[in-house]
Parts: sequence; structure tokens; C-alpha cells
Amino acid sequence: MKTNFLTTATMVAAMGLATVVSAAELRLSHQWSNKDVRHKVAQIVADGVAAANVDLEIKIFGSKSLFKPREQYRPLSRGQLDMTVLPLSYAGGQQPAFNLTLMPGLVKNHDHAARLSASPFMAALEEKMAEDDVMVLVHGYLAGGFVGKDKCITHPDDVAGLQTRAAGKAFEQMLAGAGASITGMASSEIYNAMQTGILNAANTSSSSFVSYRIYEQVSCYTPAGDVALWFMYQPLLMNKSAFEALNAEQQAALLTASAEAEAFYLEEAKKEDAASEAVFRDAGVEIKQMSPADFEAWRALAKETSYKSFVADVPGGQALLDLALAVD
Repeated sequence: MKTNFLTTATMVAAMGLATVVSAAELRLSHQWSNKDVRHKVAQIVADGVAAANVDLEIKIFGSKSLFKPREQYRPLSRGQLDMTVLPLSYAGGQQPAFNLTLMPGLVKNHDHAARLSASPFMAALEEKMAEDDVMVLVHGYLAGGFVGKDKCITHPDDVAGLQTRAAGKAFEQMLAGAGASITGMASSEIYNAMQTGILNAANTSSSSFVSYRIYEQVSCYTPAGDVALWFMYQPLLMNKSAFEALNAEQQAALLTASAEAEAFYLEEAKKEDAASEAVFRDAGVEIKQMSPADFEAWRALAKETSYKSFVADVPGGQALLDLALAVD
């Protein structure tokens, strides 16, 4: 019996030692392919942490292989997932304030988006995330534009009477306010809807317009340029308790890699817009830029539709909206 006890004690001690010296593993989930910029952002963080040699590994589960796209925030907040890259508006049901991160006219361009990410507005949203035991590692916005089957879409007057697909409830409210009829669908369904005459116009992200070959079905494209109406906040998030459980070296490595990834994210987001414009132009589609006056007309309409609805539905919504609008 004594021998067995000593053997067991030795095994327990060995297991404890193994726990100390082996690398901790963090699981990161997202919905995209490994060619997508959001996967590349995650990979930069994982590679940076690995290179720091701090006994920490980030294992990436892409292409919605671990959780469904809209079902990642809740397990993250419960500690069932360590990290994720996702549109924060997906969690708008859990925290209605997050719906401000997909709101028309709130972001003008990518540099404005970066200023928003470093503003009291984002700090207020991060306080909401902290309530869910969630923190931001990498800030990032992606932009989008409009396509028209038979005409260009730059001003609210241009969508009156058109059958339109919008990305998100707030955009639907604004476009309906401009006189458009709304047909809800995933961005992957835009091509067929254009082809069959169900849609006359649509808005979505620059990357979706290209990946779904929408340039084959439209006559005009309004890309994200000096100003754009469609911006969606899509950060890399982490469970706050999981971060705090890391040692100081691991935390430092993670934050250093995240800063590198954030700088990459901003530049690549700008490149995606320019690349989409080139693809549409090469396909023979007319390109028409939105002017600052067009943008202000859309924002004025959004204030009377989307913004008003948000303030009515979300406690403290006006204060949050004012913080966002205060960022020049």
C-alpha cells in the first residue's frame, strides 16, 4: 500500500509540474476563411504570441468550425471561448448599445473609424463589454458601399421606389425613410436577387461585393472612398478573466501582437475598398463616389429614422449616440 501511495504521489507531482511548464492554449473562433483579412488579424496575434516564447499558444478555429457566427459572443462572455473576431452588432441582443457599431453615417471613413476606436464613445462600449467579462484586443472597422442595377446610388433621393437590400436593421430603417422598399436577405443571396429582378439596389461590405461577384449584375458601384455610409465594427475580443489569468509576460506579448494586428487591420481595410473599386471598374461597371454633401444628407435622414429608433429603444442611448457624434 505504501508503495502505491508513493507512486500516486509521484504521479500527481509530475502532473503538477507538467501543468507549470506546458504552454497555455487559448481558443479563438471566427466565421471566415483563412484568406479573409479578419483571419489574418487573428493569425498576426497568434504568430506574435508564439514568437514571444512565453508558453502561450492561440489555436484558431476559422470558417465557423467551433461556433456559428452569431453564437460566439455569449460563450465568450461565459468563459467557454477565449477569443473571437466578430461584428459586435451580432451581440446587439445581449447589449443593445452594440447596435451603434452598425449605424449609418456614424463613421465617415477609416481614419475617422480609428479616432472613434480611441474615443470616449468606445470606452463607454468597452464598459458594456466588461459587464459581460469581455475586453477588446484589436479594434477594427470594415467599410462598404452601394450598388445599383440600373442607376447610381449616392443620395437618399436615388433609392426612392427601389427594391433594396440593406445590411442591418438601422440601414433598413434609414432606406425605408428614403422611400425604398426593403427585401431582407444574406449578402450571399444578392447576386441571384439582382439577376432575377427581386432587387434594384443593395448595400454591403466591399469584400462581399467582390467575393459574391455582384459586379456581374449591376451598372453602377458607389464604393467607400473619402466618405462612406456603411461601416461595421469587427474587433478581436477576449474573455477578460482569461486575459487576467495569464502571467505578466503573456499579457504583454498578447498586447504587443494585438497592437501590430490593429495597425495591419486599418491599412488592409483601406486596401479592400480600393481593390473592390478596381474590380468593378475592370468589369465595366460605372464608379460614382459619394460626396460629403451626399453623406450629410444620409446622416440627416438617419437622425430622423435609425438614430431616433435607437434612442427610443436603448436606455442611455442618447448619451452614447452623442459621444459617437462628438468625434470629428
